[in-house]
Amino acid sequence: MMAPENSLLSLRGLSVSFGGIEAVKLIDLDVNSGELVTLVGANGAGKTTTLKAITGTLPSARTSGQISYQGKRIDHQPAHELLPQGLAMVPEGRGVFSRMTIRENLLMGSYVRDDQEAIEADIEHWFGVFPRLRERASQLAGTLSGGEQQMLAIARALMSKPRLLLLDEPSMGLAPIMVQKIFEVIQQIASEGVTILLVEQNVRQALSVATRAYVMESGRIVLSDTAANLMQDARVTEAYLGG
Repeated sequence: MMAPENSLLSLRGLSVSFGGIEAVKLIDLDVNSGELVTLVGANGAGKTTTLKAITGTLPSARTSGQISYQGKRIDHQPAHELLPQGLAMVPEGRGVFSRMTIRENLLMGSYVRDDQEAIEADIEHWFGVFPRLRERASQLAGTLSGGEQQMLAIARALMSKPRLLLLDEPSMGLAPIMVQKIFEVIQQIASEGVTILLVEQNVRQALSVATRAYVMESGRIVLSDTAANLMQDARVTEAYLGG
């Protein structure tokens, strides 16, 4: 199966095993330039493992298949080479630098850049999107609430000016009002031209913002369609939407 011509990210026959346990089983997935694609499913379905395989952050796993980004194979590239190519990830659990300030975290996100004036302009831009971060710019990131840390993790990743942003469970552990804010920001980021692959357990929220979606169960892709169609699919409604 060939990737579409405008495919930014393409997975073909991706499998990931940990010892004798096969966590991801021969999946195909495409993210086209300009799309907001979501990969949804229950906890343990293999979603996070898929993202870590893309970013080369599974040193103890056995990975096979093809991963292509911007038309080039990246499945054997080290993780640190991907960010300068415009591929950034916000990991599950946020991973902020807790002993650095908010502003220092944002500057760390821009370390692959040398356009200082534009870096300052981008910090101002994301402070505008996340006013709470501006209010706490000199506060240590480790003292922020979970929702504030998620805002910071997203803004820090965007400081690298990614072409493709991978988001892993951005709503996990957040209060409903903060979940709503995070998904509003995800839509705004997409509208600004950043292509997004969103991994999420909150299926209703994910389908409400996505262009297309894949449903993953037990390491396999079992459904794929437009997000609108999957929102109406009886199998999705019964399994994930309380129908």
